[in-house]
Formats: sequence, structure tokens, C-alpha cells
Amino acid sequence: MKKKLVSILLCACLTASALLSGCGSNGGGEQGASADGGGEGSSDGKYSEFITVDVFDTLANYQGTQSGWFAKAVKDRFNMELNIISPNVAGGGDTLFQTRSAAGNLGDLIISGTDNGRFKDMVAAGLLMDMTDLLKDKDVAKNYGTAIAKANELAGQDGTWGVPSEISVQSPEVSLDGIEPMVAPYVRWDAYKAAGYPEMKNLDDFIPAMKAMQEKVPQSDSGKQTYAISLFKDWDGNMMVGAKNFASLYGYNELGFVLSKADGSDMQDIIDKDGYYVKSLEFLFKANQEGLVDPESTTQNYDILSNKYRDGQILTSLWSYQGPSLYNAVDNKAEGKGFKPAMIGDMSPFSNGCYSTGNSKTVICIGSQCKDPERMADFIDWLYSSEGMEISGQANGAGGPEGLAWELKDGKAALTEFGQKALHGEKVDVPEEWGGGEWTDGVSALNFKACALVDQDPKTNEPYMASMWSSMLAENTTPLDTDWETYADGAKTTIEWLENKNALSVAPGASYTPPEESSDITTLRNQCKAVIVDSSWKMVFAKDQAEFDSVLKEMQETVKGLGYEEVLKLDMENAKAEADARAQAVKDFNSSANADAGEKTE
Repeated sequence: MKKKLVSILLCACLTASALLSGCGSNGGGEQGASADGGGEGSSDGKYSEFITVDVFDTLANYQGTQSGWFAKAVKDRFNMELNIISPNVAGGGDTLFQTRSAAGNLGDLIISGTDNGRFKDMVAAGLLMDMTDLLKDKDVAKNYGTAIAKANELAGQDGTWGVPSEISVQSPEVSLDGIEPMVAPYVRWDAYKAAGYPEMKNLDDFIPAMKAMQEKVPQSDSGKQTYAISLFKDWDGNMMVGAKNFASLYGYNELGFVLSKADGSDMQDIIDKDGYYVKSLEFLFKANQEGLVDPESTTQNYDILSNKYRDGQILTSLWSYQGPSLYNAVDNKAEGKGFKPAMIGDMSPFSNGCYSTGNSKTVICIGSQCKDPERMADFIDWLYSSEGMEISGQANGAGGPEGLAWELKDGKAALTEFGQKALHGEKVDVPEEWGGGEWTDGVSALNFKACALVDQDPKTNEPYMASMWSSMLAENTTPLDTDWETYADGAKTTIEWLENKNALSVAPGASYTPPEESSDITTLRNQCKAVIVDSSWKMVFAKDQAEFDSVLKEMQETVKGLGYEEVLKLDMENAKAEADARAQAVKDFNSSANADAGEKTE
């Protein structure tokens, strides 16, 4: 019924597509540039007409015209500006997608997830353009043809309808995270040191360690009360994300209502009282009983929490892009303050492996109504190039523009004086010739990873990820760095340390996407997850163990009455299929590597 409704709306509203700005337009939306974009064409002379490009981007956390140094790079090369259309900013959910789909025009460029059959549906609805001829002579097709072909198996019909993200030339068993796993027990190291580096054999031992840290550092940099843990609700989905992350410390990640171990050896029902999700909820409950959880957790959003991290008000972080990224400024590190990971004896943090055939869970496409598809194909080709990865990839850790943020010294990449400030979190103004404005305002709003940032940049012969450069690692000599290295037995990075301890769970990168689920299952899922999330928060902030147990029991009974077990059965099947795909990805990569080695020998 849902597909029929979309088809009817497409027919009825086709003429409305003219109301949506298309490729080649010079106005509409939140545009701020002049019609001719300053009167100059692209640097190669190929594109003389300035255009505004609508980018429908489900990854973006910003809506409006791209500004600053990334906008300048795009303008110089393609004589165009990017108007970002973000469902995340426009209220979340599928409302914006359905509205634009009904008008027959998602955008000129489309960056979208493919889950639940969306890629196939977009192709069937005529929303995407076949890029086969547009890309056939370009480097992206020559270099990554196998990955592109694999992703388009999901499209439902022949053609090149999208290019997958995070394409890598490395083994699926190599971590995508570079030097810092996304999830680990990062702690304010100065507080942990002041507490005497307490040993933690398991998660329960983490509670007295955090209590000691909170006692040793009772105030933030601005004098506010510190808390060991702080949470937010923004990203809750099938479950409470803040709790699920503690399960990820033990090698698990979510797929629907299942927690699946990285190596495929275990798959858990999240409402099982003996599973890691419920154990994580109980851990947070116990931490709250000890006064370690920020009482504003139930009302604050991610931005508010980020400011607390910047102020040093929160003493632990499970995400590398939260505590470490927001607090480890140069001046703090020089004082020995900042986040570093501590060892919990039985942990093995989850980390995604490289996608040797691309991550088809997210694709970049050209919209069917785009009036200048050749320019869009050139732009996509550029995103997957060395320069494109350096510049666009800065949003996820690459070096940014060569000459501004970094330069080659003795054949190796090294930060400039400007880059030392910008890439270490200081607020710096960009020179006008590079686009002006403040550095962070100019970072690519696409939030799209074309290739794996741990892959080697042919220009520097080092990874795209700046934190992995030899010059950057050599600079980690602050009191914070040296004290942690002593604790970590000489390891220079968290990944190295965890690998040395055999305490890293890498889930092989596999191009697996769960098949589309029925509308009945989706309805049941939405009803169940609302109960699970609401109950989870109540359990964490329960007044005592009796209330915790009561809410847990009520949650289990309620969701089972709503059809939970039917959804769980499907999720278990998908989790097993994902585990099989991961094993197959490793097998295929090794077979290909052996074949290549044989050809070289011959």
C-alpha cells in the first residue's frame, strides 16, 4: 500500500517538481551567492555558468548553503555552490523524503542510506539517474568498479544508480577507526591519575573508579559540578544508545533488536535479563545510585552535552569524537588534562573493519531531474580523488586543503602553523583567499566518507586521516601523552594498545544491508522500541533495585504483547545474514589477494 501511495503521489505531483530548485538553478532555498557566483567559471574553464546544486543528504547535520573554505574549493573547481537539504535538521524521520519524492525530485545530488529497501525504491520510483555512461571513463569507475557493481546489486535493475561510501583497498579485518576506536572507556586522565590509576577488572569496578575520579576533580574548568557520566536522548532508536554503547565495549553492535558480536559468535535479544543491554542498563542504574550520572541527562541534547565536555564537566566518554575530540585542546594537553582510554580487564571494544567492496549502506547518486549531470559526475569523481578526500574528508579527520592546513615536508605531510591550530580545535579565521570565515564553519557539511580515511593517500604515502601521520604522532609529547604511553606499555595509539592486549573486536567490513521489511513489521517495531526506550530511561533513574526490576519486567511483558518476538525473529535472521556476509567478505578479499600475488609471481 505504501508503494502504491507513493506512485499515485508521484503521478499527481509531477508538475510540482518545477517548484523545487534543480541543477542549474540560480536561486531558491537559502541561497546567498550572486547568480554568476562572482563572474568566474571553473578553474579548468569547463563550466562557465554558475549553478546552485541541491544536495539531499541524510547524513548532514546542517541545512542551507555550504560556506567557507570547502565552498571556495567547490566553486573554484566546478563553479557551483551546494545547497544542503538535511532531513536531520528538518525534523528527522521520513517526512522530507516523502514530500520531495512525491514531487519527483529529491535533489540534484542525493546522499542516502539504503536500508529497508530505500535504494531499490528510489530507483523504481524514477528518482535516480543511471550514471553508467557518465562515470564509465572516470577514475572513480576505473578504480572502484567492483565496489560500484556490488552496491548496485541492491538497486533492483541494471545500471549504475549509486556509488557506495567508505571504499577501501585494505582487508575487511583492518579497523576503520585509525588510531582511536569509536567506542572505548575514555576517561579524564588527570582525574584517573589523581585517583591512583585504579585497576578495573570488569565493568562493576568502573563505578568506584569513577567515584574516586569525581571526588578528585569535583569542579569543571568554569567551576561547575562534575559528573562521571552524562547522557542524552537525541539518537535513541531501537534502544537507548547510551546503554548500548557499554555493550559495544564487549564487542557487540546493534541490528534492530539484536546485539550481534563482531565475530558472529553470539547474538543477543536486547530485553533478555542476562544480555549485555540489560546489564548495561543496570550498570548505569548503579552509577546513578552513586551520584555519578548527570541529572540533566534526561532533558539535554547533544549540543548541550558537547559544551559540558568542552568545559571539562564530564569525566568519562565512550565515544572518541566526544570527550577526546572536544576537550583534548593543545593547552589542556600541555597541562596534563584530557581524555585517554583506561583498561577494563575483560573488555574488547567493537570496531568496524574496512569495506573492501564499499559500504553500500550509504550511497551517493545523481537525481533524475538534474539538468547538469555531467558536472555532478565530475564532482562525484573528485570526491573519490586524492584531493577530494583530503578536502571533503576533513569533516571526518582528513587534513583539509594542502597549502592552508598542511604541506609536504621531506615527502611527508605536516601541519602548517594554521593547521596546528585549526585541526587541534582552536577557533581560527580562514584567510580570504581560501574562502574566509571561521575554520569550523567551512568544514564540508556533506558528512560523507567517499573512501576509507585509513587508506593511503598517493600524494603523501600516508593515510588520509591526519592523526595517523608520522609527523602528528611524533608531536604527541605532552604530559598527557607521555603519561598515558607509560600506562599503555609504550603504545603510541589506542588501536595499537588494544591490539597488543588482544582486546579489539573488529567486525569485518561487509557490504550487507538488511532487506526491506513489511509495513506490519515496521509498525510493530515502532511500537516496541518506544516502550523499550522509555522503560530504559526509567530503569536507569529508578529509585531502587525493586523499581528497576519492576520496570524491566513490565517492559518485557508489554513488548511481547505488542508482537516483539515476531520482529526479533526477523532481526535474528538478518544478524545471521550479516555475520555470514562478514565472513564471506574476508574470504573474498583473501582469495583476491592470493590471486593478485599469483599474477605478480608469474
